Amino acid sequence: GQGLAGAIHGFRETEKSRWSEASRAILQRVQAVAFGPGQTLLSSVHVLDLEARGYIKPHVDSVKFCGATIAGLSLLSPSVMRLVHTQEPGEWLELLLEPGSLYILRGSARYDFSHEILRDEESFFGERQIPRGRRISVICRSLPEGMGPGESGQPPGAC
Repeated sequence: GQGLAGAIHGFRETEKSRWSEASRAILQRVQAVAFGPGQTLLSSVHVLDLEARGYIKPHVDSVKFCGATIAGLSLLSPSVMRLVHTQEPGEWLELLLEPGSLYILRGSARYDFSHEILRDEESFFGERQIPRGRRISVICRSLPEGMGPGESGQPPGAC
């Protein structure tokens, strides 16, 4: 699948490894829920700042840069994430990501489905319009299989 470079429109991003005490406590809760005891996490957390008119096109995160689990905390604005099966486009679902909600992609959702964040004009959940504002997502990822913590080949915004 393609990396995020061409998939995101209207955004800024950064990799962050230093957090305030309060933020670190929240990230630890996220990591406790999302990741198994055997999973090593990428040391830096990906922070994606999507402007109100920004969106993320369908993509599957690169297995070269991300392991089996991706967990994202959605902040500021509600948004709609659509998952579409890469082999069976008729198989799809949408998630309403409220501010403060956590999504976890693992297993089939991680590998067999593309995910995207709908642009404002397509942002519906069922019949309900979900007006998009600025959205920040804080994304924790596990290391790719067989990669030690020291060789995190920093993702070029791949996940």
